[in-house]
Amino acid sequence: MSIGFFAAVSEVSLWPLAVLVISVAFVVVMISVIRAHAFLALILAAILAGLMAEQLPPPAKARVAKPDSPVVSPDGRPLRNHWVQAVELTSIEFGRTAGGIAIVIGLATIISMCLMESGAADKVVRRFLAFFGERNAGIALLLSTYVLSIPIFFDTMFMLMVPLARALQLRTGKDYLLYVMAVCCGGVITHSMTVPHPGPLAMVENLKIDVGVSILAGIVVGLVPLATGWFVCRWLNARLDIPMRETPGTTLAELRSIVDKPESELPSFAWAITPVLLPIFLISLSSLMVIGKGNDAFVKLFGGREAFASAFAFVEFIGNKNVALLIGTLLSMFVLARQKGYSVGKICELIGPPLETSGTIILITAAGGAFGLMLRNAGVGEAIQAAAKGHALNMIWLSYLVAVVIRIAQGSATVAMLTTSAMMYPIITGGAGLPYDPIYIFLAIGFGGFAFSWMNDSGFWVVSKLGGLTETETLKTWTVLLTVNSAVGVLATWVLSLIVPFPLGKPGQ
Repeated sequence: MSIGFFAAVSEVSLWPLAVLVISVAFVVVMISVIRAHAFLALILAAILAGLMAEQLPPPAKARVAKPDSPVVSPDGRPLRNHWVQAVELTSIEFGRTAGGIAIVIGLATIISMCLMESGAADKVVRRFLAFFGERNAGIALLLSTYVLSIPIFFDTMFMLMVPLARALQLRTGKDYLLYVMAVCCGGVITHSMTVPHPGPLAMVENLKIDVGVSILAGIVVGLVPLATGWFVCRWLNARLDIPMRETPGTTLAELRSIVDKPESELPSFAWAITPVLLPIFLISLSSLMVIGKGNDAFVKLFGGREAFASAFAFVEFIGNKNVALLIGTLLSMFVLARQKGYSVGKICELIGPPLETSGTIILITAAGGAFGLMLRNAGVGEAIQAAAKGHALNMIWLSYLVAVVIRIAQGSATVAMLTTSAMMYPIITGGAGLPYDPIYIFLAIGFGGFAFSWMNDSGFWVVSKLGGLTETETLKTWTVLLTVNSAVGVLATWVLSLIVPFPLGKPGQ
């Protein structure tokens, strides 16, 4: 270890790294050894991280009347000590995470139930099998998810696609894990590699690279880990015997009764697929408008700036993920009512139990998000930056490793990408510049952003609870798949940087 390393880290305390290790060990012991509920373990870990932190930022919207006055929380109560601040900040971060996912999870649960109950999911699966053949059903899910997830957050995409995986297992009678992992493999890569997802968008802005080039590079290079991931999915499916279990929505007995129905009693393919595709289309349309608003030729198609602004406001509203899923929810309810003749009251009775179960998912997911954010508030990111500073490493591998560590520390791929890209830009613009195009830094950080997903990642809990997997099974499947894909992706990035460097000088020039 070089003297430069100690000089670099001496400026920033490395105690946050100890906070990270202790907090992670606490979660593992609570869930794996003591068998505590995940919500309780994660909330306690978040508070523990706050208590151990040397210093915490004031809670959101907190105010200080005078320099020597105590910090006041959003509801006006003074925070007299560090311990109270740790609890208050955990509560606020929990609410912040829940605010971003609660509506989406609730609406997606309703869509899932309606698709199953009406037979719509089974109808789509039957058409899949007729077109691709049963032998290629998993590949069909993999490729369709990869394409459809380009504009859609992973959590939302998984919730929309998992009913198809469940219906497909009942139709084929096998390979449930293969189908679920195919959806995961296809959806997670684009979430970290393509604009308009927030992580890649932040990287484009921080690294000063072209949006179009980033999208093309992310999709094309992403095909390498996608192909590798398919073999990992098959290997996991052959190695692990994981049955399809009860999850929020329709029971297994009800699913089997639906699958046994003659196709004449199922909805038409158009009605069956629209509740899934329409939200995807609306969100994609909104993303297209965001990307195209800076293009004069695109704006002229709407008749000028004023007309475009009006169209943009409308599309931005209906393309909001919550609104788009609400539209999909209402449509799925209509399909169910049309197919079964159910009244609104009857449908709402069916919705009740799945929503009760989704509440548990929201609690666990939000607690995981709070844990990750509390680690960030404890200064883990700054400590990692200090530890990496001064090392004579290849910039691609340094970017990747920093992103991986930040990802493991706080769970969010978006935060890992945003933090790492902001840290790397001044490094890669110094000195003589890079020997390759900065797009490779973009790719390396993106692949690092989704490695080693575990219990502080909201995606971990969405896959676990909605996919019907235990925590241990999720670690053995989802975590392994993402980590292999991440490693293969950065390896492909590094090899391409050697073969096709296309050096363009310093970013931003």
